[in-house]
Amino acid sequence: MNGTAPPPPPRRRRLRAGILGLVALLAAFAAGGALVAHRAWTEAGPLAEPVQVVVPRGGTERIAGALLDRGVIRDARAFAIAAWLTRGAGPLRAAEFAFPAGAPLSEVLRILREDRPVQRRLTIPEGLTAHQIRALLDRTEGLAGETPAIEEGALLPETYLFEWGETRAAIVRRADAAMDRALAEAWAARAPDLPLASAREALILASIVERETGKAEERGKVAGVFVNRLRRGMPLQSDPTVAYAATGGAPMDRPISRADLDRDHPFNTYRVRGLPPGPIASPGRASLAAATRPEATEFLFFVADGTGGHAFARTLDEHNRNVARWREIERRR
Repeated sequence: MNGTAPPPPPRRRRLRAGILGLVALLAAFAAGGALVAHRAWTEAGPLAEPVQVVVPRGGTERIAGALLDRGVIRDARAFAIAAWLTRGAGPLRAAEFAFPAGAPLSEVLRILREDRPVQRRLTIPEGLTAHQIRALLDRTEGLAGETPAIEEGALLPETYLFEWGETRAAIVRRADAAMDRALAEAWAARAPDLPLASAREALILASIVERETGKAEERGKVAGVFVNRLRRGMPLQSDPTVAYAATGGAPMDRPISRADLDRDHPFNTYRVRGLPPGPIASPGRASLAAATRPEATEFLFFVADGTGGHAFARTLDEHNRNVARWREIERRR
């Protein structure tokens, strides 16, 4: 006998040929897919202009669908292949990302793996009431969950950065902690001999100052008027406190009336001497500083002067003349 092995049976030969053919076919498909992916990897993407996309959780297929819908990629299959071939570079993250115009697939995948998610901004302006801040949070796009109860004056007016999906409760906690810090710093740096018993009273006074004037250069002077009145036991006679008593912090869509001024209410500082029982809004850092380090003057009165600011007076006679001038300005208008 010679050493040559007998040929395999015909059935085995057909099976082997079929397996080899399947392998070849799969290799061809892989090569084609790799070619498509390579082309998409290097070519400019379809985006005509920059766009922000909220990338969902749920795996590569859902991510590809979101990017395809927003025009970031042109081929979901190429994206999936490229993501799989480069899986060693890290997972694809679910968040809101910014994609530049014409981003190739390589840049899209790098952004999904490495870039910082989009930082959105929420600005709480100075002088808003808790009612107004709640409405602001409720309508802010990108925040999740219900807005929790907000204590009047508890949140620091500032710009807060957040990522898509952060909760409204988290923003409230951050703004509350920021106010605690700002108030503690202002109280620690307060002027000596203030007629204020606590940081809480400083917050209340600051909220009144915040609502009385929008001019930065006037805050210290306005605070000084109220401090002078507190020292003399005079009622503060602050119109914003009267408005707060009338609406409970909701916007007031009418002028203050004589009935409002006469109303018996703990926040009506025309009827009640001293500070009201709580803040009437959220004061900013500048008003906190003004309330704790007011400008030293002899002024006891102020009234609008027609320019967006106020005319200050030491005596009632002087104040009455300023009021008459203001009423004439209003009459001409």
